[in-house]
Amino acid sequence: MERVGLFQKFHNMCCTIGEALVFFGEVLTSIVQGKIRWNEVRKQVYEQGAQTIIIVVLTSLAAGAVLAMQGYVSMSRFGAKEFVSHLVALSLVRELGPVFTALIFSGKAGAKIAAELGTMNVNEQITATRAMGVDPMEFFVVPRMLASFMVLPLLAVIFELVGMFGGYIVGIFQAHLPGSFYLSQTIRAIEFVDFFSGFIKVFFFAVIISWICCYEGFKTRGGSLGVGQHTTNAVAYSYILVIISNTFLTKFILTVWG
Repeated sequence: MERVGLFQKFHNMCCTIGEALVFFGEVLTSIVQGKIRWNEVRKQVYEQGAQTIIIVVLTSLAAGAVLAMQGYVSMSRFGAKEFVSHLVALSLVRELGPVFTALIFSGKAGAKIAAELGTMNVNEQITATRAMGVDPMEFFVVPRMLASFMVLPLLAVIFELVGMFGGYIVGIFQAHLPGSFYLSQTIRAIEFVDFFSGFIKVFFFAVIISWICCYEGFKTRGGSLGVGQHTTNAVAYSYILVIISNTFLTKFILTVWG
């Protein structure tokens, strides 16, 4: 019985993965064919960005400040407190900016996407859209996914800039570094490969989050309880895949670019 149960779970998991891949293929087909409603995309860009930007700013300011404080304490032991700006800048651009922004976006905008599509599904709005001759993939899913591709990189850049500002404040008032020196060291620390590697991660995370949240919302069943369950699954799976994929992406980027 136990073996049958494990086999059934594995079979269900494979079916879910297959359905998700087919779903993603349909989205890509719609985009390639130019079935894009740009008015809906602009609306989603505003909604996703407006929902998330305040949390991103507050989190990044605190993260940059804490990173600078910890870096100052650690580096002061070795007489290297002037490298605090390097630590803050590289940590934010390479790792913290992309990952933190993706997690915040998933918990806020991603949950909203899954809940909206799930509610539409259980209320049979998606079925009604098909009956009217409108492709729900084109009308509901593609705009939300494209908006995520646009919004998440912008939010990541905002996270990094605000985080550096938080580190700048700590660097001036706690580490007592000259402001012009801190800024020049920050600019000198970041190379194009650092920014580019972080941008690759952000775009990859945008694909993961929008794909999972749209898929979970689109396949929702079971009324209001189902909406809650699939929304929770969407956020949880997004978190897990973002963290796991970040590990492999970091290893790949360090292997290729160092």
